[in-house]
Amino acid sequence: MKAMILAAGKGTRMRPFTHSLPKPMIPLLRKPVMECIIEHLYQYGVTDIIVNTSFMPAAIEDYFRDGERFGVHIAYSFEGRKEGEELIGQALGSAGGMKHIQDFSGFFDETFIVLCGDALVDLDIARVLAFHRERKAIATIVLKEVPWTDVNRYGVVKTDSDGRIRQFQEKPRQEEAVSNYANTGIYIFEPEVLAYIPSGCEYDIGGQLFPALVQAGLPFYGVAEPFQWLDIGTVPDYWDATRKLLSGEVRDFALPGREHAPGIRVGINLNIDWNTVRIVPPVYIGSSTCIEPGVEIVGPVMIGANCHIETGAVIHDCLIHDYTRVSGVARLEQKIIFGNYCVDANGHILDTQETGIGWLVDDVRRTTQLNEWQQLLYDTVSGLDTEEMKTPL
Repeated sequence: MKAMILAAGKGTRMRPFTHSLPKPMIPLLRKPVMECIIEHLYQYGVTDIIVNTSFMPAAIEDYFRDGERFGVHIAYSFEGRKEGEELIGQALGSAGGMKHIQDFSGFFDETFIVLCGDALVDLDIARVLAFHRERKAIATIVLKEVPWTDVNRYGVVKTDSDGRIRQFQEKPRQEEAVSNYANTGIYIFEPEVLAYIPSGCEYDIGGQLFPALVQAGLPFYGVAEPFQWLDIGTVPDYWDATRKLLSGEVRDFALPGREHAPGIRVGINLNIDWNTVRIVPPVYIGSSTCIEPGVEIVGPVMIGANCHIETGAVIHDCLIHDYTRVSGVARLEQKIIFGNYCVDANGHILDTQETGIGWLVDDVRRTTQLNEWQQLLYDTVSGLDTEEMKTPL
């Protein structure tokens, strides 16, 4: 069986992370979410994988290349055009991307699986494939029961007792939803389904192809399998997924680093005096990070590589990405620090440079001139009580 990973979207709901990264490259504890997907496909013998790209394609292609180091074969299908030296992305939609590949090479010549590039799953693909083949389906959706209050975030379906899909709704209002079984963005298709997708235009799987299959009365099924599904569609989703990983709530996910103490994992080349810092797990600390005496870290917390946490800093329930300096007068609670951005658990964004608080949290690689200015500021306030200096973000 072949596979396609959908990776062409702009990920607008994941800003500010997608200002500099395509959504499939957003790291879950130092590993891009798409890498987790590829590893899962490999476990089930799926080794021929095509990825459609449009937004920041080089970031994906430069990391995964031809897939050899992951034990698979990866090819890419760019959706867009070139103007001079610049690539202009123009996504064709999830179904349009499939048709574009098929028109180019006929790649889909057998049963194939399609997955979104922004979700962590542990689906038993063999069981879903058996269900699909037993019913001689042209298309099968993997479903997941979600709270009724969340149905407006997903496509939901109504099935009969055999799993045949009778109605498909894309992001309905709660009072209009026909069920609370959500489309997870995981599909098994037969090549014949491509005849129902027009060429050369934008076309969507959920909003257009699936309703067309229902209307045509084709053998179109849904199966609700018990499996973990961490959809990384929004900043709160990302926050929740990373905390679950740190807490060990996700099966078969290999945490990075080595275990220094129960619930505390670390990289190498750290500068930490463990006797002078307070760390409450679960916590991960990346390689080449310096944590000065007197720091308090209460998990779940991820601190990336090459960070510098200064004496007096308090970090509770946070995700601190690589090359971050946290001032000793900062108190961070339920924050994600990503470059110049400080993001809370609900996705509210603060640009630390634009708001003039870069002296609290900034890039550890900033110039010596800035560090000298920072020292002058510290000298100015050195007579204040330490607790008075704590500044919550």
